[in-house]
Amino acid sequence: MISKDVCQRVLQKAVSTGADYAEIFAEHSDERAITMLDNKVNSIRTSAIVGAAVRVYKGLRSVMATTVDTSEEGLIRCAAKAAEALGEGTAEIEIVLRERLFGDIHPVRIVPGSVGNAEKIEVLKEGYFAAKEYGEQIKQVSGTLLDIDHKILIASTEGLYTQDRQIRTRMSISAVAEVNGETQTGSCNPGRRMGMEMFEKEVIAKNVGAEAARQATVMAGAGYCPAGVMPVAIGNGFGGVIFHEACGHSLEASSVAYGTSQFAGKLGQKIANEKVTAIDDGTIPNAWGSINIDDEGTPAQKNVLIENGVLKSYMIDKFNGRRMGMASTGNARRQSYAYTTTSRMTNTYIAEGTDDNEEIIASIEYGLYAKAMGGGSVNPATGEFNFAVNEGYMVRNGKICEPVRGASLVGKGSDVIMNIDMVGTNMEMGQGMCGSSSGSVPTNVGQPLIRVSSITVGGR
Repeated sequence: MISKDVCQRVLQKAVSTGADYAEIFAEHSDERAITMLDNKVNSIRTSAIVGAAVRVYKGLRSVMATTVDTSEEGLIRCAAKAAEALGEGTAEIEIVLRERLFGDIHPVRIVPGSVGNAEKIEVLKEGYFAAKEYGEQIKQVSGTLLDIDHKILIASTEGLYTQDRQIRTRMSISAVAEVNGETQTGSCNPGRRMGMEMFEKEVIAKNVGAEAARQATVMAGAGYCPAGVMPVAIGNGFGGVIFHEACGHSLEASSVAYGTSQFAGKLGQKIANEKVTAIDDGTIPNAWGSINIDDEGTPAQKNVLIENGVLKSYMIDKFNGRRMGMASTGNARRQSYAYTTTSRMTNTYIAEGTDDNEEIIASIEYGLYAKAMGGGSVNPATGEFNFAVNEGYMVRNGKICEPVRGASLVGKGSDVIMNIDMVGTNMEMGQGMCGSSSGSVPTNVGQPLIRVSSITVGGR
């Protein structure tokens, strides 16, 4: 993308006013999306992002400038803007770049950009019509097939010069069902850091559509969830969004470094039930949130955040690591060159436990089984959250009973992880896009079936 010699000259310009660190992040990304609605292809969209950012540090000050002109002249101008904004001083860094190859632990066999739209549309149709033909209750279906080819280059005054290519593919099917005049929506959105080979074994397109339609149909025929404080069993896969939002963001250096996190200064302390071990792992082969290197060029790693209830680690980027006096953990991420990198999650999950899944349900005399979670909101400083339950069932006398809709889970992250008193054995992951100060990035959330002994359930 940009030669090593050019990067070296740009970095030299960036540190010309006394910066103690400088970095170039350049990208060329192509995104393609095909959507279906009303039984036909509704749109075919292609977009590209090309640009670069130059960032400089001096102590605990950071300045970033961006440009869409990735010629040497354009990059020099960008570096000069960052240097000027930092202040006055003289260059004290001698820069010698050495190329590093970190390898690719996420092999792609069929690059989506090499596959014609006609072939992609046939795959999308399989998912779309599986939902559409699920039953007479299904009134509307929409579907999207998305693929992203994200190429990045990173060079820094630490001598690093490296590149990476990130290819991701995702199918999303949404279905609306009507039962007795009531409508509800169901969805299924699997994705991988893979190419079109994802649809050979990993993800069966017709199963995606059928799952979206099943969820919509079940929930359209459901009554409303009663409100109250009760035990809740939270399903595996995307159920992990509870930990991701209510606790994961509070373990990112972007809040910990400034003391605004509920878990700041608690390394080595017990912050969760001893049943809870939580991990952020960017090295899982071909997982949606996985990386080879982060957006500062640090190799991905497996970070044990909580082990048997004890806080072991945070997720750290280089700049916030300076304030904390700690090294990067490979968690610096950004949506694109236009966003400033900060600490973010990759594949974050509660590890499998030893409790029998059937016994978890059987242990609940009266409560809720949240089979599928939806979106919500959280305050990282306090950990207070509110999440929707997309598919829920009442549990009575240890048995899963009637479906209920309109349920939500309300609480505080530090309380919830203390109240997780049973952890099952069926860990799976769900895919999502996580939004924060550095934009929207692909992340996996995951967990086995868990039981929260007591939590506030919103309903009617």
